[in-house]
Amino acid sequence: MSQIVYFNGEFLPKDQVHISPDDRGFLFGDGVYDVTLTYGGRLFRIEDHLQRMKNGLRSLQIEGADVDALEGVGLELMERNNLDSYSQALYLQVTRGAAKRTHHFPAGEVPPTVYAAISPFSRKGDPENGSPIVFVPDVRWSRCDIKSVCLLPNCLATQRAKDLNGHEAVFVRDGSILEGASSTFFAVFNGVVCTPPLTNYVLPGITRMVVLELCEKNDIPVRMESVLQQDLPAADEVFIAGTTSEVVPVIAVDGIPVRDGKPGPIARRISDLFLEYAHNE
Repeated sequence: MSQIVYFNGEFLPKDQVHISPDDRGFLFGDGVYDVTLTYGGRLFRIEDHLQRMKNGLRSLQIEGADVDALEGVGLELMERNNLDSYSQALYLQVTRGAAKRTHHFPAGEVPPTVYAAISPFSRKGDPENGSPIVFVPDVRWSRCDIKSVCLLPNCLATQRAKDLNGHEAVFVRDGSILEGASSTFFAVFNGVVCTPPLTNYVLPGITRMVVLELCEKNDIPVRMESVLQQDLPAADEVFIAGTTSEVVPVIAVDGIPVRDGKPGPIARRISDLFLEYAHNE
């Protein structure tokens, strides 16, 4: 049976979706996307994901998409696809729509292209045994706070990580560690969890938000400050967090073990707290 997806107001088999070659998402990467998971049939922190999508659309001046309706779309997709496994990944995308190819925005009203699909989720990384990461120079544009569909630098970085047997690529700019290609970066120094503050170079991750909330509720000290690459050898632990990774301890960076090369106690505790929260939200 063909997967049922949502496309511009209709639920239809995926193989019947036809994207216009004039779509600005196809031509320019002119759009935003988001991904959330389901736990026990519930869309995890869907309000936060949709708010981030609204913020991105506002920044790109894309109008006309009923973002709030996408929660119902996601639930309908679960039902229409008869998905019975515990966790699913809901993908949402909105582009500026199809119009004559010009670098400036098209004149007149152009309806946005709205697409959604749901499929079984397979976690990236190993939360039990930890995973390695690699550092890559940050060559992305300066609005990484927008979850844009233009992901070529992230794709190149992720491929480099794969070539080096790493789970994730983490961007470094001017000596500061920023974030992973699809995750938030955390380091632990003397029992304090440190993560870069939100700037135009750091995506406001929803899993990041949840981790910080859990730390506050469970008396785990946190500092939002830049982590310098040169200071990382002094870290007691490193971990990453993201929608498709959840919380994963990092056991090696660029082939060099973090401490004893095993998941640290704080990362493991936060991973357990996160999974407990996600399954019981």
